Amino acid sequence: MPVDACAGINRDIGIHMSTSFETAPPAEPGPRLPGFWASVREALRGSEQDYTSGPVGRSILLLAVPMVLEMAMESIFAVTDIFFVSRLGADAVAAVGLTEGLLSVIYALAMGLAIGVTAVVARRIGEKDPEAAAASAVQGLAVALGISLVLGTAGVLLAPRLLAAMGASPEVTAIGLGYTRVMLGGEATIILLFVANAIFRGAGDAAIAMRVLWIANGVNILLGPCLIFGVGPFPEMGVTGAAVATTIGRGTGVALALWQLTRPGRHIRVRRRHLVPNPALMARIVRLSGSATVQMIIGMASWVGLVRIVATFGSAALAGYTIGIRIVIFALLPSMGLSNAAATMVGQALGARKPERAEEAVWKAGIYNLCFLGGVGLLFVLFAPLLVSAFTTDPAVVPHAVACLRVVAAGFLFYAYGMVVTQSFNGAGDTWTPTVLNFVVFWLFEIPLAYLLAVPLGMGPMGVFLSITLAFSILALASTLIFRRGKWKTRMV
Repeated sequence: MPVDACAGINRDIGIHMSTSFETAPPAEPGPRLPGFWASVREALRGSEQDYTSGPVGRSILLLAVPMVLEMAMESIFAVTDIFFVSRLGADAVAAVGLTEGLLSVIYALAMGLAIGVTAVVARRIGEKDPEAAAASAVQGLAVALGISLVLGTAGVLLAPRLLAAMGASPEVTAIGLGYTRVMLGGEATIILLFVANAIFRGAGDAAIAMRVLWIANGVNILLGPCLIFGVGPFPEMGVTGAAVATTIGRGTGVALALWQLTRPGRHIRVRRRHLVPNPALMARIVRLSGSATVQMIIGMASWVGLVRIVATFGSAALAGYTIGIRIVIFALLPSMGLSNAAATMVGQALGARKPERAEEAVWKAGIYNLCFLGGVGLLFVLFAPLLVSAFTTDPAVVPHAVACLRVVAAGFLFYAYGMVVTQSFNGAGDTWTPTVLNFVVFWLFEIPLAYLLAVPLGMGPMGVFLSITLAFSILALASTLIFRRGKWKTRMV
């Protein structure tokens, strides 16, 4: 890890830290904090800032702190269910893992829509056009709602067949069908929450998105054990209770986010005049989000292929893979917060016709992400057994979970730069470049390699784990090389 680069983060962010943006409120009286910590406090508090001017390091910090914490809350969603459900046995964990494989397509759709909405909103904010930004936000939410209602209905009706297609055993299907139906039926809360928070991120109101996820997670954490184990007056619903708690938590977050969009004092404020359907604007958002959704589906659906390969080695291997990947996601989602900050910076800077500022933001965010994710990866490699023990002590499951965690975490240094660069393409509105890269790396390389290593070469689940590390490392290198060419700077949104 480049120690000099990591050590320079505080120095870089602290340059001219006492200089406020033109739109920032006057400094509060009282003791003066060091520049870095004053900015952290400002980021958590949230205030209207102009991210198209001022020191780049400080702008990244103000955006990244709430975005990292927001994604940390999203990662808690990913591990909360598994933490409690693991007490119900390997079949219950396998049911959650298979359902997550199915939901990966929904997450891909939600993230694709979020990418398109973020790019449009950020560009309009950079152009100093909040009216157009608000209109784009409403039309993006309308598209998200329509799609999610159709898919949610189909998910409820087809849940048994989908589990069977994923390779679920009769035992896993019996225990997990209710979980799958609730999660697929409630996918509107997933998609709407992603899109609503993408609006806040694109506008630079990252602290609002952070608070929305805090509340949604709090509801999920409180309800989860109550509904799974039947605590107090709550019914004992088993693994299905985890899905009910998660859906209620996300639904609460959606309601709060929509309310926040109507409040004054934000970069975006939705008013009644913005609620009129605008087919032309919807079509523009769909075109941009369409390629981003394909990009996400290609990447996320590849996880379905990997889960299908691991499932052939039994419930213990699948449960170990599920636990290991959940812990990995716990680290990658906060790291995605830094990537989202870079994407917002790129979109707003291009809107303000400052491409050099956009590029500088990407390289600096990449260094910050490398330092964060590299440190986390080292901890995962060293303390994998301890981390896994928080989820299971099953002697058949633990070795698979530890191996998955260590092998995948070994590539975190590459992932760090790759995540920032890929998301920056999206922030610029160039969604096709990462789409093509995802297809080549994940479908033409990763899945065939995983099968080759796992089955013909006899490596079992370890072959799948190795293919993940190699694929993400290659994606990072290819993305960086293409980014340096600079064609993304001329992309129109």
